[in-house]
Amino acid sequence: MTKTPTRTRTKQPTAAPAEQPKRPEMRVRPTAPILPPSNIQGNALTVVIAIMAFLACLTLGGVSMVRSTAASWESQISREITIQIKPDDNLDMEKALVQARDIALTFVGTKSGQIVDEAATARLLEPWLGSGLDIKELPVPRLVIITIDESNPPDFAAMRDLLKESIPQAFLDDHRTWVDRLVAMARTTVMIGTGILLLVFTAMVLTVVFATRGVLSGNRHIVEVLHFVGAESSFVATEFQKHFLKISLKGSAIGSALAALFFAGAGFLQSRTIATPETDQATALFGTFSVGALGYLGIFATMIVIALLTTLTARLTVMRTIYEIDTLRSDPTRADGIPN
Repeated sequence: MTKTPTRTRTKQPTAAPAEQPKRPEMRVRPTAPILPPSNIQGNALTVVIAIMAFLACLTLGGVSMVRSTAASWESQISREITIQIKPDDNLDMEKALVQARDIALTFVGTKSGQIVDEAATARLLEPWLGSGLDIKELPVPRLVIITIDESNPPDFAAMRDLLKESIPQAFLDDHRTWVDRLVAMARTTVMIGTGILLLVFTAMVLTVVFATRGVLSGNRHIVEVLHFVGAESSFVATEFQKHFLKISLKGSAIGSALAALFFAGAGFLQSRTIATPETDQATALFGTFSVGALGYLGIFATMIVIALLTTLTARLTVMRTIYEIDTLRSDPTRADGIPN
C-alpha cells in the first residue's frame, strides 16, 4: 500500500502594512495683545507720566530737605540760650559778663557757658559795619552763650528774673520765638508740598482718564467685537490694565530716576563748592541737597504709587466705558445721557 504524498504549504510572507503619513504638528498661533504695544498715544502718555513723576519726586525731596533743615535749626537753637548785656557808663562789662554766666550755670539743666569776646563780637558785626571796627566806640551789647540740656531745660522764667535783679542791663533770650517760627514754617512747607503732590496726582489721573478714553475710542470696534463673542468686561479691562501698567512703570521710572539724579548731582556739586560764599548761603537757607536713604526710598515709593494709580485709573475708566457701551446697545434712546 502506497502512501499518498502530502503537499506542504509554504507560508507566504505577509506584506508589511503601508506606513500612514504623519499628521503635521498643530501649532497654536501666539495671541497678540488687544492694544498695540507702542504707538503715538502710548509714547506721549509715557512722557506725561515721566514729567508728573519728576515733579512729584522733586516736591517730595524738597519737602524732605526743608523739614530736615528746619529740624536742624530747631535743634541748634534749642541747645543754646543767649544773655545780652547792654553797655552802661556805671557798668563794668567784663565783671557783668562773668557774673551773668555764673548765675546761669547755677540752674539745673545748664551745661556750659561761653563769653563772646570783643573780637568775636566785631566779626559778627563785620558784614554790616565793615572790618577794623573798634567795639569800644559803639554801644554794642555783649553776649554770653549758655548751652542747655534739651531733654531737661532750666527754668527760664526764674533765670530771667534773677538776672534782671542782679544785672538790670541783662536780657535773657531763650529763642522760643524763633523755634515757634521754625515749627510754623516747617508745617506750612509740609502743607504746601502735600498740596502740590495732590495737584500733580490729580493732573496725572485726569491725563490717564483722557488717554484711556482716547485709546478706547480708537479701538472701540475691538472692544465691541470681543464683547459680541462673549468676552467678559473684566478680561477686556485686564488687557487695558496690562497695557497702561507697562506705560506707567516706564514713565514713572524715567521721572523718578531723573529726580534721583538731580538730587545726587546737586549734592555732589554742593560738596565740591562747599567753601564758596554762594554755597554757604544756599546751605544755610536750604540745607544740604542730599535726601538720604529715606529720601531715595520715598522716590521709589512715589514711582510705585504713580504706576498703581495709573493702572487703577485705566481699569476703572475701561469698566465705565464698557458699561456705557452695554447701556447704549440695550437702549439706544439713552445715548444723550451718556458722556462721550
